[in-house]
Amino acid sequence: MSHHTDIEALGGSLVYVRRIALDDLPEALQDEAREGGLDELFALHRADGEQVALVGDRALAFNLARENDMTPVSVH
Repeated sequence: MSHHTDIEALGGSLVYVRRIALDDLPEALQDEAREGGLDELFALHRADGEQVALVGDRALAFNLARENDMTPVSVH
């Protein structure tokens, strides 16, 4: 069995955690984040690029992924 197949088997449960600058968000979300005292957000994306969550804390993003049986991977 090749390693490539192993990675594909994990594909459904793999999520990428990416830091998002507030300036990259729609204005309404920027306002909401700033009201909450946040200066950055973290997005969770599936391998196909679909965003599945947006949270205000990196550790929370990783915990959320793990609680939902997903494997979080940091993307810089």
